[in-house]
Amino acid sequence: MSTILIRRQHDLGLAKARRLAESVARQLQEDYGGTFSWSGNDLEFRRTGASGAVAVSRDGFEVRVELGFLLSALRSRIEREIVKFCDAHFGVGDRAGAMKRPRRAT
Repeated sequence: MSTILIRRQHDLGLAKARRLAESVARQLQEDYGGTFSWSGNDLEFRRTGASGAVAVSRDGFEVRVELGFLLSALRSRIEREIVKFCDAHFGVGDRAGAMKRPRRAT
């Protein structure tokens, strides 16, 4: 299993950041299927081959995506798309701290 982990700061406030996360989840659900639900301030999602969560706070968020075997081949492309979305909606983050790649599970 391959993991994508991206952290960013924002100045949207909690309510606006939650609305943005949910609007993205709805669009992804329309395009690719799957389900999502809120657990506190964590938006959890699941579809065939991928699962994860977006942890939203008043001034930051963390996107964690677990890719199954088949989608792990597309890891770089999926990560680029997430970063592109973050850059467009939150500004370009500190590249040294914005994306931290966890070690791949063996």
